[in-house]
Parts: sequence; C-alpha cells; structure tokens
Amino acid sequence: MSSNQRKSRAVVLLSGGMDSCVCAALAVRDYDAAAVHISYGQRTEQRERRSFEGVCGRLGIHQRLVVRNDSLRAIGGSALTDPNIAVPEHHAVGSDIPVTYVPFRNAHFLSIAVSWAETLDAEKIFIGAVEQDSSGYPDCRPAYYEAFNQVIKTGTKEGRIEIVTPLIALRKAEIVRLGLELGAPFDLTWSCYSRDDQACGVCDSCMLRLRAFRDAGASDPISYVSQRPNAT
Repeated sequence: MSSNQRKSRAVVLLSGGMDSCVCAALAVRDYDAAAVHISYGQRTEQRERRSFEGVCGRLGIHQRLVVRNDSLRAIGGSALTDPNIAVPEHHAVGSDIPVTYVPFRNAHFLSIAVSWAETLDAEKIFIGAVEQDSSGYPDCRPAYYEAFNQVIKTGTKEGRIEIVTPLIALRKAEIVRLGLELGAPFDLTWSCYSRDDQACGVCDSCMLRLRAFRDAGASDPISYVSQRPNAT
C-alpha cells in the first residue's frame, strides 16, 4: 500500500483476552483499527481493562473507547456478574451451557460497536468469537453473526457495516499459533474468570487457554496459581 492510500477503518471489540488480542492484531494488520472495551460488572473488570490498555499500546491502537454497561450486572444470572454464583472449575462444567454464560452479552457489545463504527465511518467490526473449543455459548455461533449482520444491514444508515469473526472456526491451539505469527502480545492478556492478581488455572477459561498453548507447543507467558495442563 502506497503512502497515498489510506486503510479502511475497522472497530475491534477488545476484552483483553487471548482471542480478542489475536483479533486485534489481525485488524491492525489490515485496517486502520479503533478498539472498544466494555466493562459490565464482571469479576475481573479492572484486570481486563488493564489488559485492554496494554494490548492497545503494544499494537499501536490509539483511538479507544471504554464503555460501562451496568445492565448486565443488574440483570445477573451469570457467575461472571453475580457474586452469589460461584465460578465452576473446569471439571465441573458439563455439556449444558455453563453458568459463566452472560445472557445475550454479545448483542450488547455489538450494538455499541455498530453505533461507534457508524460514527467513525468504519466498514468492519472484528470480534474474537470462537465456536470450537469454547464453552458452548450460544452467542458464539456463526448463525448468530449472520443474523446480526442482517440487523445491521436493515438498521443502519448505509447498511454496509459488517461483523467479521476471523477466529470462529479455529481451534484454540490454532489461535495461539496465529497470534504468535502476528506478534500478538499474549503476555498482556487476561483470560481468568475468577481472579485478577494471578490466573487461577482451574476455571474453564484458564483450562482452555492452558490446553491451547500446550497443543500449540508454546509456553503461556502469564502465571497461574495452579495448572492442570494435562486435563481434557
């Protein structure tokens, strides 16, 4: 690309976790990226915010939007937002949708991202949703994003903003490998559901992350209180 050509704009939803970090690295590679972070009263919101700022700094994302959504905390119904619901360890997560699911959370996030994208004249919204090797959340399925794109097409001025989910069909180990190729700053990310000082190593999110790095043949650069990397 010549110096006279400007990259198209994109908004990336950046939680500060591993998947959104890789997504942000992809967005920065191909677009003039702006990043949005949404705090919603989750247990580790302060730690996730620090990760967001750190990842943006490392990737050179200067335009940032931080939004607080108190509705999800008020609604509750999730171990991430309700202190009376314990975060389960990985072995306690069955085949049903786990209690760490935040009801319809991604719709809230995407609505904010679409509004900002329309204001910025951005063409794409990147979100690090993953269907495989995930916890089975219903708002991480391809059909969900196909439907949401139809909502955007119908409900925005020009109808040309598109949600892209570049990681959705990848296994977690593939995401780690891609992130390493892109130089994604995994050392700044945070995935733990329950702690903000040191990752617990036993919640579902920690276990999926540990297994991903193990399967990718790489070392996870963050520290854990406990590790069970051989768990299935």
